[in-house]
Amino acid sequence: MSDQRKSIHGTWSSRWTFILAATGSAVGLGNIWKFPYMAGDNGGGAFVLIYLACIFVIGIPIMLGEIMIGRRGRSSPANTMSFLAKEAESSQAWTLLGATGALAGLLILSFYSVAAGWAMAYVFGGFQETSAQAVSSEFDKFLADPAALLFWHTLFIILTVTIVARGILKGLEAWINTLMPMLFIIIILLCIYAMQTGAFLEGLAYLFKPDFTKINSDVLLAALGQAFFTLSLGMGAIMAYGAYMPADQNIGRTAITVAALDTGVALLAGIAIFPIVFANGLAPTEGPGLVFVTLPIAFANMPLGVLFGTLFFILLSIAALSSSISLIEPGVAWLVESLKTKRAYAAIGLGIFSWILGVFSALSFNLMSEFKLFGMNFFDFTDFLTNQIMLPLGGIFIAVFVGWVMKKKDVLDELQIEDGIIFKSWFFVIRFVAPVMVAMVLLYFFI
Repeated sequence: MSDQRKSIHGTWSSRWTFILAATGSAVGLGNIWKFPYMAGDNGGGAFVLIYLACIFVIGIPIMLGEIMIGRRGRSSPANTMSFLAKEAESSQAWTLLGATGALAGLLILSFYSVAAGWAMAYVFGGFQETSAQAVSSEFDKFLADPAALLFWHTLFIILTVTIVARGILKGLEAWINTLMPMLFIIIILLCIYAMQTGAFLEGLAYLFKPDFTKINSDVLLAALGQAFFTLSLGMGAIMAYGAYMPADQNIGRTAITVAALDTGVALLAGIAIFPIVFANGLAPTEGPGLVFVTLPIAFANMPLGVLFGTLFFILLSIAALSSSISLIEPGVAWLVESLKTKRAYAAIGLGIFSWILGVFSALSFNLMSEFKLFGMNFFDFTDFLTNQIMLPLGGIFIAVFVGWVMKKKDVLDELQIEDGIIFKSWFFVIRFVAPVMVAMVLLYFFI
């Protein structure tokens, strides 16, 4: 049983610390800008309902499986898969699932830190420009400055490495217990601020009023993809965090709570953003431009806009940092366990690896803008490779491993559940529904 194996890294001090850690891993830049504009542009409440169904049918079952794998293995994802494959009398090739997940995390961190650097720069950037042309010009000028992008990219990597190097209790747990309450407080303050704009009901209608005429196969697959990626599945982060989960915690309730908090942040972001956008007569379907061009214009034109604009970009930075520490943790855990590397050295080494790759992502907006891989700049290519290929594959193989490779009695043992209707329903989803639907998302990006 899980309590017979202890993680050498320690365990979370409480159930809520694990929930906050996993939620922090899941909540990132995508929750704050991507989900709101996707919902608004794809049928509002109709998209939200489909997204929630995907979270329930796909996201939660795979998350439950990934947490369970992590807690049973009590090691880094690679070593966990090695141990569980041996326990299931299966091939050691499954170790590659943990290893590629850790690699995906480092690759994501390399470009994620560049985008997170934009948010950090905006915390100190001010909101003086009031015209769309001026703000757009300032953002373009910022992207064209390699020194500025490299400075903020470097600062973000240093912050991430510093937190992870301090260990589970002094580093990850201490910072998560600080960052996540701050994130929730700031997003609630922004929602209250949005209520004062005069366009609060218009924003709610845009986000939640269902328009089923916009629902088609593309929207269905987009909702499934967003539900999958927003929960940080398939990259080893949830597996690594699960290794530090106390044995007496209920995995099912924990997975549902994490998914609910992650979705709640995405919905609250939309509630906060759209009234501000509509109050200023701006376009709500701008993608990344919604955050870095449209919203700064809105804040510049509103009472107390500088204060709440600054709070918004602090929120973005916190969300990014809470995710980034989970991206590097699987690799750090493996180096500590397998090569007996000191944790600080492991964090620094992997931080440097991600920083070097991130340099190419930062330069892809200026000095290396002409360099293309399959028609994409380095930033977009790394994003595509990880989010559209590596993570879906990771999710499929996690579902296959839990549903087809692990012994059923071991799954029941770790979940601490009877072989009743709830387990049978989840087991059917993890064996058949989840891998097929995630494979559909993967094929969609190619076809």
